[in-house]
Amino acid sequence: MSSPLLEAKGVHKSYVMGRSPVHVLCGADLRVEAGEFVAVMGASGSGKSTLLHILGAVDTLDRGSVTFEGNELAAQSNGWRETYRNHDVGFVFQFYHLLPELNLLENIFLPCMVGTSTLGWFRGGSAARDKARKIMDTVGLSERARHRPKELSGGERQRAAIARALVNQPKLLLADEPTGNLDATTGKGIMAVLEQLHAAGQTIVMVTHDADVAARAGRSVHLVDGKVEACR
Repeated sequence: MSSPLLEAKGVHKSYVMGRSPVHVLCGADLRVEAGEFVAVMGASGSGKSTLLHILGAVDTLDRGSVTFEGNELAAQSNGWRETYRNHDVGFVFQFYHLLPELNLLENIFLPCMVGTSTLGWFRGGSAARDKARKIMDTVGLSERARHRPKELSGGERQRAAIARALVNQPKLLLADEPTGNLDATTGKGIMAVLEQLHAAGQTIVMVTHDADVAARAGRSVHLVDGKVEACR
């Protein structure tokens, strides 16, 4: 069997609330092959977002391991993990997290500026803008480049968030309730974008509480009592 792109083994995570720890993940396992579209389902508060943040090295685990292309995240340097978060992984959040003072094009190419010197941006900024414009066209936002987030609909903001997540051509896309803040019709449009990306070879892990949304992924699992269970 070939090695997976991403694998979590025995992941434990607790938070201290008052005087008592709250155990969110209790030995969660997840294996994701390159090119898969996996939906992680679970009730509100089940730890779905926590798991996603650990997979993306945004949060740390208490016990267990997460490996990406055979590299255990916890064993790597801070610089390695920063590169992983900015280049190997793209994040899509329920509430978009677009910067209101920037227009859409600027929001989308923003990840290209992370870790880039002024001289480096002077040399490569034009290419980054071109890349952002191409991705905007892919998600149907080419006419909105100069608009600010407040001038966009919820669906357009989420498409922009997806475009921003893709601008560095990540190997893994992590989507946290990407339709959770949208009406049903708009949510279907966002899922169509994710399906299009998956068909083109993008690996996606998406968390959702919506069974209809999860059904559009290639595979679904449930997070129950802090562990990942295969859907029946």
